[in-house]
Amino acid sequence: MPRKPARHHRLLPVQPLTFSPFARSVARVATAYLVKHHMHDAMQQSAGDEFKEKLKNVDRQSVSSEDEEFDGVVQADFAFFDPKPDDFHGVKTLLQSYLNNKQWDLSGFVDLILGQTTVGTVVKLEDDEDNGVFSIITALNLGRYKDHKCITELKEFLLNICHEKDKIGNLRSLLGDEAQKVGLLVSQCVVNLPPELLPPLYDALFDEISWATEDEPTEELRNSFRFKFYVVVSKFYKHKNANQKRSSSTDKDEAFVYIKPEDEILHKLSMWSFLFPLQTQQVATHELKNYQLTGIVMAVKAEDISSFRQQLHALINES
Repeated sequence: MPRKPARHHRLLPVQPLTFSPFARSVARVATAYLVKHHMHDAMQQSAGDEFKEKLKNVDRQSVSSEDEEFDGVVQADFAFFDPKPDDFHGVKTLLQSYLNNKQWDLSGFVDLILGQTTVGTVVKLEDDEDNGVFSIITALNLGRYKDHKCITELKEFLLNICHEKDKIGNLRSLLGDEAQKVGLLVSQCVVNLPPELLPPLYDALFDEISWATEDEPTEELRNSFRFKFYVVVSKFYKHKNANQKRSSSTDKDEAFVYIKPEDEILHKLSMWSFLFPLQTQQVATHELKNYQLTGIVMAVKAEDISSFRQQLHALINES
């Protein structure tokens, strides 16, 4: 029996959130660009005229024109829901570039997410007839689903992109012998989702994981949510000189600009992480001329999730 959090209704400012003023400025430009191109790609890839029209409407609301500055406020009543089959196309669109441009069983992956209704949340607009999905968050046990084609392909992808000798052994362990204790933390949203939704979204996820260890009908299922580790696959902007020590104290460029604010916290808390190149085209803006969109894989201990939740709340409250 799901114990969903209360729905959230509020007037929310739409703006990127990062730790430094420079990163916020850069991320704001990247956000506007990515919203436009994410929505364009989604309209090409998503089935269903109604969903395409919804994305067009979001695009109009979310991206300022070249001649008019966006005032940063959109009236939106967001609500949290259990995943269900009707969310298939919306979730698939959000996860279209989850593994870079790899051809893999994404449909099967979405089916796994939607089939796990006791742990996982989708964010939609309240009373929205078009049923558009603005965010998906869940955690999948890599051992429980190891025989599914999509998980096999995901593991192969991760192993193939890891070229750091001091990390590949740890990765193999989490994907192999330790897989029953590993949760794949999947969190994807439209890039301008109001950051105020992040703390309750993550609180809902980790609360549900805790409840599942007590409420699931069999011991096997209860054990499948007793995670010791989480693996996160995401992306951010990396400065071309990020690996070099800066000699100038006047250089205010950040080494990394995080598209999702929670990724910076997870990165700092991670046991280890590694980067991998993306085939996705880089944002062509002046602010990001020295940055490249880069993939990142992170491994985080479950015991550090409490700290993550506290830091995420503090970050959003201070913004």
